[in-house]
Amino acid sequence: MFDHIQVKVKDLKSSNRFYAAALAPLGFTVQYENQAVAGFGPKGAAALWLSEGQSRGVVHIAFAAKDRDAVKAFYAAAIPAGGKDNGKPGLRPDYGANYYAAFVKDPDGNNVEAVCHKEQ
Repeated sequence: MFDHIQVKVKDLKSSNRFYAAALAPLGFTVQYENQAVAGFGPKGAAALWLSEGQSRGVVHIAFAAKDRDAVKAFYAAAIPAGGKDNGKPGLRPDYGANYYAAFVKDPDGNNVEAVCHKEQ
């Protein structure tokens, strides 16, 4: 639905480290980086842009995962990279019958989610 999104972060270096680790299991990598911004996404298609500056508030970003194992790997990679637990991997039947997700807070307190809608 969207082409890209940009999020302001307090410390670009710290956020780059977090997102590089957390998004790798989902197949997203750094596609562009300089001292002012970093873009993450699949090869050749950066969709999440980070820039250092004053945030206008906390956001929620949900990334599609190819399967439940990728959701688990996202969570396992995000926590040691500076993420804070905001919901361990598991089914969320209130959201949907096959809604399998994990949630972490990034270094700026944004709620970052990996979700898979497949049955198993």
